[in-house]
Amino acid sequence: VAKPGHEIVHATLVAPVPWRDGFARIDRHLREAKRPRTALCGIELRSPAPFTFDGFAGFNDGYRKLLADWDILVGEDNPIPRTNVAPVAAAPTEPSLYAFSYTQPGATPEPTFIVAGAGELRDRAQGPEGIVRHGDTSPDGMREKARFVMAIMQDRLRTLGGDFRRVTAIDIYTAQPIHALVLDEVLKPAGPAAIHGVHWYPSRPPIQGLDYEMDMRGVARELAL
Repeated sequence: VAKPGHEIVHATLVAPVPWRDGFARIDRHLREAKRPRTALCGIELRSPAPFTFDGFAGFNDGYRKLLADWDILVGEDNPIPRTNVAPVAAAPTEPSLYAFSYTQPGATPEPTFIVAGAGELRDRAQGPEGIVRHGDTSPDGMREKARFVMAIMQDRLRTLGGDFRRVTAIDIYTAQPIHALVLDEVLKPAGPAAIHGVHWYPSRPPIQGLDYEMDMRGVARELAL
């Protein structure tokens, strides 16, 4: 969530680029905006396919090293929300940067924020056993997954001091059809944010076995680069 006197800007790349090249692109954009690297506050990646649990941990090792080189980590904690999904169509050939968010000086009527992406995973340490309705993509199974993830979104939104009046984008990532569940499990709980609908990205979450992921944001400025 942006501090007073600052706002979060969300920028989408017209064409994704390999993630390390993407960070170079972010670095250049931040310099042009006269912002430090630590202004970075959101990352959205696209991958060729979901990772195994071990493969995801391995990717994160290299990702965290880059954040450490940028002096972004807070102790051992990574403060930057991230979404990393595998598109069903037009997937890149390697993990690539799709969008990012950063802070800049500015006044908004209420604070702007990014809600980190989450899938239907109760406990990553449990592996596949921690996945809600693992392997069940039936309508009932997807409803339970969506309900679980929406509860995480609501909790994270409250923790940031936000509410649905200030949400400007709700993103859903799944390869399964959502029309039967989106009204009851997403839009009705979203209250006033339902006026904006949802952005559905036919994609698979980053770890094999997951079927549903969401993220949200509330910003005043959206860029296309």
